[in-house]
Amino acid sequence: MINVTIYKNERHACMGFTAINHAGYAEAGEDIVCAGASMLMINTMNAIERYTEDETSQVSNEEEALIDYRFKTVPGHDAELLLKAMILGLEELADNEDYEDYITITFEEV
Repeated sequence: MINVTIYKNERHACMGFTAINHAGYAEAGEDIVCAGASMLMINTMNAIERYTEDETSQVSNEEEALIDYRFKTVPGHDAELLLKAMILGLEELADNEDYEDYITITFEEV
């Protein structure tokens, strides 16, 4: 199961996220849950890097299916909007009765 933790500060600004584990929905290369979640997260990170000035840190490990992505300061409006769109997509995936057993999303205050 993919475990996604979204980190928010006391003002509810998203300060980053961690995702770990494979979904286990299907064999590697055929797992649409992993593919969908990965695409949402990677596209968001790429868009933030390309279209904003926000400074971030990123750690990833393909074997562990780990992505740890954090902002060094409170993200600007555009980065926050991109993150909200990513979270919406992940929540839609987690709320789908066909996929809910393969992804969890939690929110943690930092």
